[in-house]
Amino acid sequence: MQLSARNQIRATVTGITSGEATANVVLEASGVRLVASITVEAARELGLAEGREVIAVIKASDVIVAVPD
Repeated sequence: MQLSARNQIRATVTGITSGEATANVVLEASGVRLVASITVEAARELGLAEGREVIAVIKASDVIVAVPD
């Protein structure tokens, strides 16, 4: 598989919370927690389950930086 997105992070699925249409997939990547919101259908088609090794692919046009008050 070749992607234009350069931000590819190896991670492990640590939890999945499914609603009617959307699943929140919690990932652990070297001590960092990431959450991906995908369709329930996509989660099922990918065979996602706790402990599954995955690659988080991040493609963002904008990065917002904030500092605390």
